[in-house]
Amino acid sequence: MKTPVLLVERAAEPGDPDTSPSVVDGRTRDRVGEMLLQRGSATAGELGDALGLGSAAIRRHLDAMLAEGLVEARERPQRGPRGRGRPARVFSLTEAARDSFDHHYDDLATAALRWIAEHDGPQGVSAFAAAQVAALEERCRAAMLEAGDDPLARADALARALTAEGYAAGATAISSGGQLCQHHCPVAHVAAEFPQLCEAETQVISRLVGTHVQRLATIANGDGVCTTHIPGYRLVEQNHDTVRTVQR
Repeated sequence: MKTPVLLVERAAEPGDPDTSPSVVDGRTRDRVGEMLLQRGSATAGELGDALGLGSAAIRRHLDAMLAEGLVEARERPQRGPRGRGRPARVFSLTEAARDSFDHHYDDLATAALRWIAEHDGPQGVSAFAAAQVAALEERCRAAMLEAGDDPLARADALARALTAEGYAAGATAISSGGQLCQHHCPVAHVAAEFPQLCEAETQVISRLVGTHVQRLATIANGDGVCTTHIPGYRLVEQNHDTVRTVQR
């Protein structure tokens, strides 16, 4: 006859990770928020696949975040004939949720820029903005060394570099070239009062991708995403197996 084994649960000790349901739920919702910040929007299925969560679990977290006003949902536009069943819902962060992410020293930075504007005028603010993004430009340039000369390839490399800097950026190809989208801006609140920060950043993007770019939207101006249009390449001639392209 085997001797019964008594299992005794070890008491929690200082330094042990907190695995209570509320803490685990909070960490998971932080991961959901970070994923939405990076992607801009996603369906429950896309979020579940990315985070390794089942459909019931991801919907429970999304329902809780909807109730707290942290996410909003809309139907995904359908292309072509509409199939059976309800259309997929796409989730994105609300403005309140975006504001919960860290904005670096907003009050101090705003006060400093107001002082510069008062003493040196708008040109002083522009000079300060250019100096602030200079280090960012050099770090991104170093990360783009293998990107080549194609502006769209460089935009993709730049998006990865900006994401590493906290901008949650992504690059996509469109019919007229490409778009660089930044889903988070660490200085959005300051840039709302001092657009020179956005202008300096746009100039950096232009220099790094190697072509003229156009800012279409900014978080600082109240838009959900900072969107920059990047002219790309288009087909101008196709003869048999020969394809020639020119830059826009």
